[in-house]
Amino acid sequence: MAGWKERLHAYSSGWQQNIFQFLMGGTWALSQPLIVQRNLGYFWLDGFFANASDAILLTYLTLYFLSLGASDQQIGLVSGLASLSATILLMPGALLVERFGHRKWITVAAGGIISRIMIALFVLTPLFLQGQLLIYALMAFEITRQGFINLALPAWTSLTGDLVPIARRGTYFASRNIIMSLASIMVTIYAGQLITRTGTPFGYQLALGLAFGFGAVSTFFFSRIHEKPPSLSPRQNSSFKLKDILQPLIENRQLLAICGTAALWNFALNISGPFFSVYQAKNLMLTPAVIGLLSTVSSIAGLPAQRIMGPLADRLGPYKVQKMMGLLIPLLPLSWYFVTNPFWAPWQITVINIIGGFFWAGFSLASFNMLLAVAPAEQRARISALYQMIVAISLAVGAILGGFVVSNLGFRMVFLLSAVGRWIAAILFARFVKPIKQVES
Repeated sequence: MAGWKERLHAYSSGWQQNIFQFLMGGTWALSQPLIVQRNLGYFWLDGFFANASDAILLTYLTLYFLSLGASDQQIGLVSGLASLSATILLMPGALLVERFGHRKWITVAAGGIISRIMIALFVLTPLFLQGQLLIYALMAFEITRQGFINLALPAWTSLTGDLVPIARRGTYFASRNIIMSLASIMVTIYAGQLITRTGTPFGYQLALGLAFGFGAVSTFFFSRIHEKPPSLSPRQNSSFKLKDILQPLIENRQLLAICGTAALWNFALNISGPFFSVYQAKNLMLTPAVIGLLSTVSSIAGLPAQRIMGPLADRLGPYKVQKMMGLLIPLLPLSWYFVTNPFWAPWQITVINIIGGFFWAGFSLASFNMLLAVAPAEQRARISALYQMIVAISLAVGAILGGFVVSNLGFRMVFLLSAVGRWIAAILFARFVKPIKQVES
């Protein structure tokens, strides 16, 4: 009897190890200390549920605003102001990390609790307000949500750099991104069907309620992560004067080049970014279910791409992967310029999103690892905040410009301008940013 129990236990343990090995991207995780393995597991679960929540917001929040009567300019404005709120709160987020530490709890409080309370307010506010007052209230909630997410971002980035061993970041994040993409696919399809069958705006409220629930579960798992005491004591005299904020850029030309090209890239990105769903709903007359289904195509295409790009980024370095994907991604908004017929649009968008899912999987993985690689551990929170501030300002200006162009010149001009701007940014990245191996050496 004892032998049977031992064999069952051994089989169960082996089965669990095989699953853990698969989810972490290889056998390397099993050689890590137990506390590292647990952290990797909790971080993996956090990503799964966080992306399920984010997928609903990314796909349907703009459509929800439209269903309540928001204009194209208001949608561009809320995207721009949300990015500006991020700019305001990023550096205070780094200040909290440098002066008080406790990166996990900063992330949980700001990004896990306050920002997700705003999601609940998206659901509940239409019960009390209507008309333009409701629109402006929801805009305020979205600006607040984005602001507190970015207040937490320096702490999250700094902690992430400690959680995942540097030699396996590409492999681990590729595996984590795969499961996040699966969550996005399943939830987006289900939410789209729910909205279409229930009707608007109540269907959107139900979907956003799901987003709140998934976000709460994500927060729970992130709160279970063990944060080891920082190797450096908190900096009680951290200076946040403009000269000191910009000091890392002055001292590190590689970081300056990365931030400068990222600014132009994200400016061009957000000229068109907020308007793809609007274009599909207003000009192509697609239903929320179809829009949601089409958006999952990118996630599906990204699944095999993650398995390819993760090890490739570890082997070749993130620089080469980002450079290659950066030169290819501008083809995507340029392709939207030719999507004009409602009958053929779903098939054209499917092809665009399949290609885009592959390109973006490599670009996102490589660009994140580039930032982690060039930021010294003791300055990671500050540099992350500085980088995200530059990105946020660029996104804000891009969205506001995009709203103006849409209102005056139409959607197709937005797609064209976005493609040209992204190509310029990618060429400058290839010219001025050095391969990461040169920096490490």
